[in-house]
Amino acid sequence: MTPAPSAAPTALRWGHAGPAPVTERDTQGYADLRTYGAIGDGRTIALVARDGSIDWLPLPSFDSPPVFAAVLDAEHGGCIELRPTTEFTVERSYVPRTNVLTTTFHTATGSARVTDAMNTGVAGRLPWAELARRVEGLTGEVTLHAAVRPGTALNTVSPWVHDTQHGAVLRVDGLTMAVRTAGSTLVEVGEQRIDVDYTTSPGSRHLLGLVATEREPLFLARPEDVDAGIDRTIANWEAWSEAFRWEGRYDQEVRRGALALKLLIHSPSGSMVAAGTTSLPEDLTGGKNWDYRFAWVRDSAYALTALFRFGLREETHGAMSWLLDTIRRHGPEPRVCYTLDGELPTGVTEPDVPGWRGVTPVQVGNAAADQLQLGVYGDLFSIVGLYVENGNVLDAETGRMLAEVADTACDRWQQKDAGMWELHDPQHYTTSKLGCWQALTKAVELAEAGQIPGDPARWKAEARRIRDWVDEHAWDDDRRAYRMHPETDALDCSILLHAISGFDRGERMSNTLDALRAELGAGPHLYRYTGMAAEEGVFLACSYWMVSALQLCGRGDEAHALMADLADTANDVGVLAEMLDPADGAFLGNLPQALSHLALVNAAITLEEHTPDA
Repeated sequence: MTPAPSAAPTALRWGHAGPAPVTERDTQGYADLRTYGAIGDGRTIALVARDGSIDWLPLPSFDSPPVFAAVLDAEHGGCIELRPTTEFTVERSYVPRTNVLTTTFHTATGSARVTDAMNTGVAGRLPWAELARRVEGLTGEVTLHAAVRPGTALNTVSPWVHDTQHGAVLRVDGLTMAVRTAGSTLVEVGEQRIDVDYTTSPGSRHLLGLVATEREPLFLARPEDVDAGIDRTIANWEAWSEAFRWEGRYDQEVRRGALALKLLIHSPSGSMVAAGTTSLPEDLTGGKNWDYRFAWVRDSAYALTALFRFGLREETHGAMSWLLDTIRRHGPEPRVCYTLDGELPTGVTEPDVPGWRGVTPVQVGNAAADQLQLGVYGDLFSIVGLYVENGNVLDAETGRMLAEVADTACDRWQQKDAGMWELHDPQHYTTSKLGCWQALTKAVELAEAGQIPGDPARWKAEARRIRDWVDEHAWDDDRRAYRMHPETDALDCSILLHAISGFDRGERMSNTLDALRAELGAGPHLYRYTGMAAEEGVFLACSYWMVSALQLCGRGDEAHALMADLADTANDVGVLAEMLDPADGAFLGNLPQALSHLALVNAAITLEEHTPDA
C-alpha cells in the first residue's frame, strides 16, 4: 500500500505576538483548530485542514455518528486525505460568494489546486451525500496521495470494504459509501480503506469523490458527474448570494459570516445547528467539552435578526415555522434546545475516544436540554416580534400559544435558573430576569398590534416588577455595574444583550460596559464572566456584543474602533470558533460556531443602522 505522506505545511504564527509558531499538525496527528475551513450541503458539514485532510464529516447529517472524525481520534476516527507527497506550502480561499473551498499546494516541482465541495443538486440537496475534490495541475508536476479511511464512528462500529459487481464500497454500520475517481495513477483497495495516487501536469484535471447513503441503496454517480457537480454547486451558492441584500461597512466580513451561517442551517427542517462539531475543548485541561449539534432557541433568535435584515425569505420562514411547531408539540414552555428534527434530546454518552489532542471527555448529547433557562422566553418573543415587524402575520393557534407562554413567564421569572451559560449553580441571574422582561414587553406589543389574544395588563405589570427587581437587586452601587446575580459581585457579559434588547442604554449600562472591559477584557476580547480567565479562552460572541452595546449606548467611535481591532479574529478563510486563547489566537471550542458568526454579523448591522451618515 502507498504510504501516507509525512510532509506538512510550514508552521504558522497565529497571534500578533505569539511566543512561537503553531505546529499545524502535531506528532499525534491532530491539526490546529485554526487550520480548518468548512464546506457543507445544508445537511452536513466537513472540516478541511490546510494540509488537505478532511478530519470531520458526519454522514448523512450534522448529528449523525461521524464516520470521519480524526479531529477527535487521530488514529481511529477516520479522515479523507489529499495532499502532495513532498514538502509543500499552502494558500487557500473560498470561491467568491460560495462555500466551495480552494487550496493551492506549492512544491519544489510544481503547483496544484484542490477545489472542495459538498455538492448540491439542480433543485437543492441531492438525495445522497456527495463530496467532490477536484485536483487541477497548475505548473510543473505534483504527485498527490489520497486516502479514504472511514473511522469507528466514535468507537461504536468497525468499517469494512465490500467488493461488489460494480466495484468496492465502504460500509460503516448502515452507511454505504463509494469512492469515485478520475485521472488517477493508482487505486489500491485495502480492508478498511481506499488509497489513490495522482500526478498533475499543467492543465490536467483529476477527481476524488465520495458518494454515500444511509440504510438505502447507493446511487453510483459517474466521476464526470461528480466533477460537474462542483460547478453546479458554485452556481447554486452564487445564486443564493445574489438574493442576499447588504450594502454597508464590513462587507467582506458580513457576507462571509452569512455564508458560514447558511452552512449551519439544517435545510430538511429549517433549524440551525449551534456548531458543526462536538467536544472540541474550551479548556485544554479537560472537562469543558460539549456537543453543540443541536438547535438552540437563543441562536435561532439571533440568526433571524440577521436573516431578516438580509432579505432572505425562505430561511426566515422555515426557521420560524420549525421553531413554533417544535415548541407547540413539546410546550407550551420553550426548551433550551431541540434536536435538528424537532425532538427533545435524550441523555448524554461519553464514548471512549481520546478527544482532540487528548482532551476529554468526548460527548454525544447535551444535558442543557433539561435545564430551566428563563432567557429563552425573551429569545422566543424576540423572534416572533421580528417576524411581525417584517410585515408578516401570526396564525391564531400560534397567537394563543404565545399568550400562554407570556402568562407562564409572569410566574416563572421569580424562580432561580441555570442562566444563559447553562450553569449548575441555580441563582437569580440578572439576565434571566431580563429575558422574561423582554418576553413580556414584546407580548404587550404583539397584543396591542392584534397579533396575539388576551389582556396585556398583567404582562405590563410583571414587566414593570422585573424592572424594579433589577434596579433594586442587580445594580451594584459600589462597582457602578450590573452584577451577575444578587449573591455575588461577579460581572457577566450576557448583560450586553440587554443593551441590545433596549432594557438600558443609559448611564448605568455605559458604566457596566467600562467595568466589563476592565475586569473581563483581554485585548479586544472578553471572558464570559468573572473567574473564567483561569478556566477557558475568551468568548468571541461577547467581543461582538460589546461592539453593539457600545454603539447603542452612544459610544460609536469606540464601537467602530473595537470592530477594527477584531478584524483578525477569524482564521484565514473567515471561520470563527467559540473561543480563542488571547495569548496566541489559537481557537478553542466547537466550530464553526453559529453564535460567534451571528454576533459578528449583528454587530456589523448595528453599526450600519445606528451610525449617522458621514
